[in-house]
Amino acid sequence: MTRKILLSCLLLASLYPADAQVNPPRLIIRGDDMGYSHAGNEAILKCYKDGIEKSIEVLVPSPWFPEAVEMLKQIPDADIGIHLTLTSEWDNIKWRPLSDCPSLRDADGYFYPMVRPNKNYPKRSVVENDWKLAEVEKEFRAQIELAFKKIPKISHFSGHMGCTSLNDEVKALVKKLAQEYHVPHYDMSLAESGVTYTGYIGEHATSEEKLQSFTKMLESLEPGKTYLFVDHPGLDTPEVRAIHHIGYENVASDRQGVTDIWTNPRVKELIKAKGIQLIGYNNLTK
Repeated sequence: MTRKILLSCLLLASLYPADAQVNPPRLIIRGDDMGYSHAGNEAILKCYKDGIEKSIEVLVPSPWFPEAVEMLKQIPDADIGIHLTLTSEWDNIKWRPLSDCPSLRDADGYFYPMVRPNKNYPKRSVVENDWKLAEVEKEFRAQIELAFKKIPKISHFSGHMGCTSLNDEVKALVKKLAQEYHVPHYDMSLAESGVTYTGYIGEHATSEEKLQSFTKMLESLEPGKTYLFVDHPGLDTPEVRAIHHIGYENVASDRQGVTDIWTNPRVKELIKAKGIQLIGYNNLTK
């Protein structure tokens, strides 16, 4: 070994302790909301093929779900989760329940825009209306069964806008459905698998802020721990610029920023240098 190579190895060893190299941090990068738009589908596929995304959440009742199903055939080994949903939050594009569940529909037959009260959408959240647990179960089953019909491998359930943690009864329902459908992981079970949620460290409104805050997050990961980072890839296209709700108007630029980070060569290099192991839910143990 030449002196130059030896010095480089010693430098790397000083920067990244032996424990980090032997027992590295594990990180799930999860892209949510596949199906909400064509550009969203394209971005999620790009972040998996060309970036660091390792898990994909699919909105089964969404308008672009059929395209999502076809796109996922390009990445048959991808880790896929059902993003169970009770809401349709955007103003200009809507989706409806798959089942007959009147307590979960608004006056136009769509899902309500919000799970919990929101001052911009008064009385238009699930909890502000007379929702029925039996209808939540019926709708979740409809979404699960359509997903299994169209997508060969499902490793987990998650909740869109937090709907799987609506209350203790819904949490228990999701656990029951996971056991019944032999799905090993769901939101409330992650702690049992030693998974810790992580997020941006610092401001992340702009693309540059996102990059800096995401980098700080990567640098903060501890050896031997497993983390989950969730965000929503997208593209800044006319289609996505038309998608928004009150309080979140910059959807296109915000989600383009996520795609930019997750495909950024500097981010990939940092992950490699720190020895961070990128995994999916399908790599977790119960």
